Amino acid sequence: MSNFDALRDAFPRILDGIVVTVQLTLGGAALALLVAIVLGLAARARQWPVRWSARSIIEVFRGTSLLVQLFWLFFVLPAFGVRLEPIVVGILALGLNYGAYGAEVVRGSINAVPRVQWEACVAMGFSPVQRMRRVIFPQAWVLMIPALGNLLIHLLKGTAVVTTITLQDLTFQVDRLRETTGDTFFAFGFALIVYFIIALLLTFGVHLVEARAKHKLGRGPSMREIFRLDPDTVTPAKAR
Repeated sequence: MSNFDALRDAFPRILDGIVVTVQLTLGGAALALLVAIVLGLAARARQWPVRWSARSIIEVFRGTSLLVQLFWLFFVLPAFGVRLEPIVVGILALGLNYGAYGAEVVRGSINAVPRVQWEACVAMGFSPVQRMRRVIFPQAWVLMIPALGNLLIHLLKGTAVVTTITLQDLTFQVDRLRETTGDTFFAFGFALIVYFIIALLLTFGVHLVEARAKHKLGRGPSMREIFRLDPDTVTPAKAR
C-alpha cells in the first residue's frame, strides 16, 4: 500500500482528529480569554487579598507544566470524586494554562493606556466600572490582540498533549498513519501542513478582530472597506 493510499483510507479518522483539535482550540481559547480578563483585572485590584490571590493563581499555572496540569485534572481529580470527560479536561487545562499567560497581557495592556485617558474619565465623573468599560478597556483591547493572537497559536500547538489522556486528536490520528505507512516524514509532514493551515486561518481571524477593534476607535478602515475591491478609495482614517 502506498503512502497516499494509506492517507486516503485514514482520511475519515484524520478529519475526526481535526474536529477534536479545533474543538480543543476554540474551547480552550474561549476559556483562556475569560480567565485572562478576570485574572488580569483582579491583578490590578486595590484590595490586596484580591490582587495577591490573582497573582498566586497566575504564577501557579504559568510556573507548572501543561502536561502535569492535564494529568492532575484527568488522573488525580477522580480520586476526590470528580470525574470529567477527556474533552472537558483538555479544554480546562488549556484554558487555565494559557489564560494565566494571557492575564499578564491584559494587565500590561491596561497599564499601557495613556494616563491622560484615566484622568479624562475622572474629570468626566465616570465610575470605575464606566471608565474601564467605556474608555480604558476598548483601547487596551487593541493593544492586547496581537499578543493574545500569538497565545492562540501556541494553544493550538499545545493541543497535541491531549493524546496522553486518550483523546484522539489530529496528532493521535497522524501517529496511527505513521504506524500504517512506516514513513514518519510523510505522516508528520502532512500533520505539519494541516496545523499550518489551521494556524493560518486563526491568524486571519485575529487580524480581522484587530481591524474591527481599531476601526471602532477611529484608527483604521471598516471591515467593508478592507474587503472592498476598489483599492483607490482612501478612507479619512487612512488619510490621517
